[in-house]
Amino acid sequence: MSDKPYNDETMEWIAEAEQSGERLDKFVTESIDDAAVSRTQVQEWIKAGAVEVDGKAVKANYKIAEGNRIVLQVPEPQDGEVLPEEIALEVVYEDADVIVVNKQRGLVVHPAPGHSSGTLVNGLMHYCKDLSGINGKIRPGIVHRIDKDTTGLLMAAKNDLAHISLAEQLKEHTVTRKYIALVHGNVPHDQGTIDAPIGRDANDRKLFTVTDRNSRHAVTHFVVIERLGDYTVVELQLETGRTHQIRVHMKYIGHPLAGDPVYGRNKSVALKGQALHAAVLGFTHPRTGERLQFEAPLPADFEHVLNSLRLR
Repeated sequence: MSDKPYNDETMEWIAEAEQSGERLDKFVTESIDDAAVSRTQVQEWIKAGAVEVDGKAVKANYKIAEGNRIVLQVPEPQDGEVLPEEIALEVVYEDADVIVVNKQRGLVVHPAPGHSSGTLVNGLMHYCKDLSGINGKIRPGIVHRIDKDTTGLLMAAKNDLAHISLAEQLKEHTVTRKYIALVHGNVPHDQGTIDAPIGRDANDRKLFTVTDRNSRHAVTHFVVIERLGDYTVVELQLETGRTHQIRVHMKYIGHPLAGDPVYGRNKSVALKGQALHAAVLGFTHPRTGERLQFEAPLPADFEHVLNSLRLR
């Protein structure tokens, strides 16, 4: 659920007192909101001069000090060529600038380590041929992501004009993104807001958690739709778009997503992945200025789980 691209972008941090003495490569890796970016990748960037401390290039083992200004200019990905593939896609909307798809469970959005093919990007390249080039050869057209096992609506840009506009709308929090989730437990409040910063888990850098250390502002609003015994159906609206934001925030308040293999509980439901669906997506058309909004019904496996719970 991150709306942040990781190429041709400048990131900047100021080291705090408790981070003094930490290696530069470790600090940068843990500060980036993208689990796909490894420490080895960061070391390569540092070696190439893409990371500066107080305006100077240093080595990966440089020990940072309080007040150091660390700047990363993320280079263009140099991975191998991404090829078009015929993948079944449910296209909800398409014109010369934008395409909106209803992503199925199990489909990775773009190539990444361990997923060099069979992604949404491969399918889009086969389907529409023209995609924006701002995110390079690896992520053409992609302006935001949803997790592999999260279903629902995702928009992609078919040219650079559209990409710039949609990325700016995400940055300004004017894109409507509503999700339906099934969570463990009986959520006591009918509605609420979770305002808690998210960063990497200090014990496992592949995971994210609520933390004040190297974290980013994250806000999720929720409304209870239905209570089903030991479970609750909620509608969640993203104000920000951090990696795994909904999954981390719901775990934080004691109601992790059902079926979530990473942040959930052992007792779960008959789903291959978390019970999370991107149900509503709204944005301003980058060329016409018209406000567009789309809705996608819950997938059949999600509906089956809900119906089973209702019958209990």
